[in-house]
Amino acid sequence: MIPYGKHCIDQSDIDAVVDVLENQFLTQGQMGPKFEKAICDYVGAEYCTVVNSGTSALHIACLAAGVGQGDLVWTSPISFAASANCARYCGADVDFVDIDPVTRNLCIDKLSAKLSLAQQNNRLPKAIVVVHFTGASCDMQAIQALTQPLGIVLIEDAAHALGATYQGRNIGSCQYSDMTILSFHPVKAVTTAEGGAVTSNNAHYAKLLGLYAKHGITRQDLINSEEHEGEGWFYEQQLLGYNYRLSDIHAALGLSQLQKLDGFISRRREQARFYDEALSALPLKLPEVPAYTDSAWHIYVVELLQHDRKKVFQALQAKQIGVNVHYIPIHLHPYYQELGFKPGDFPVAEKYYKMALTLPLFPTLSREEQEYVVQSLKEVLS
Repeated sequence: MIPYGKHCIDQSDIDAVVDVLENQFLTQGQMGPKFEKAICDYVGAEYCTVVNSGTSALHIACLAAGVGQGDLVWTSPISFAASANCARYCGADVDFVDIDPVTRNLCIDKLSAKLSLAQQNNRLPKAIVVVHFTGASCDMQAIQALTQPLGIVLIEDAAHALGATYQGRNIGSCQYSDMTILSFHPVKAVTTAEGGAVTSNNAHYAKLLGLYAKHGITRQDLINSEEHEGEGWFYEQQLLGYNYRLSDIHAALGLSQLQKLDGFISRRREQARFYDEALSALPLKLPEVPAYTDSAWHIYVVELLQHDRKKVFQALQAKQIGVNVHYIPIHLHPYYQELGFKPGDFPVAEKYYKMALTLPLFPTLSREEQEYVVQSLKEVLS
């Protein structure tokens, strides 16, 4: 079976993990801070907090933004459920902005109209989680222009987009946002097995992110203070935080993987170009990437124009091709329907979902395997 996505681990990654196991602290040692600095250096952000998953990163980003009971958070309906669940963890309400049919990202026109109506109704969102679907950035400058005057916190959900750029700058730099979350799940651009991070250029957010990720406890700044000088044991809990720390084992793997990121992304882009050319004559809607972004190509999603998606999915699976579907719109899940959402609420997202099919794409996918995927797709669609 050719999977839709796959991690790429080599001996240097294994050696980095073994070194921690044999010679260093397994958690709260030096690897976490080193990984955070390496991420900052790569994306061009001032601060980074690494955590044990992308979902945890979303949660603490919402907490740092002050999202709480009775607040409202908007996001895209085409994403993994965590992009919305993070607001629910904080007791907030969730709503969605329908997608653009071309970019499949949050639609700027629909966002503008929804903000105008929300302002009239005095029910603006506290924060918006902007999802960079498949690895291509949303138009962040345009989104910030709409939201900044209204005091809305912008959180980039870049779980798909590490290694991508927007206007020539690396995603994660937070040029037009308050925080950016990253994911290091095995199918992402680089992996820590499980892990995530939040970047920011705001010192206040950075302090809160660190507290929320580590039980709400602070230590180093206190034992270095005049009041607690020499009290190396001292720490205090300043707020109710969580045990979201990333172990040094995971951080060591991430640090090693990060050194290979540019090569991984280059390979993904090469594979996407091959699909673009090889599939151009088929009855498919191929992904389109706006000029303002260079995609990280986390996934390659086509839309079927004439064929039944279930039949095509099953036929390709029978040929040992692990196609997938990204994503079932969040508002159609039973949990969110119980909150009042229903089919028809976000028609562009729903239409996209009915036709979407994710093809295999990952750095170690061979040209022969890609050619087999293309040939099989041609046979199934003939």
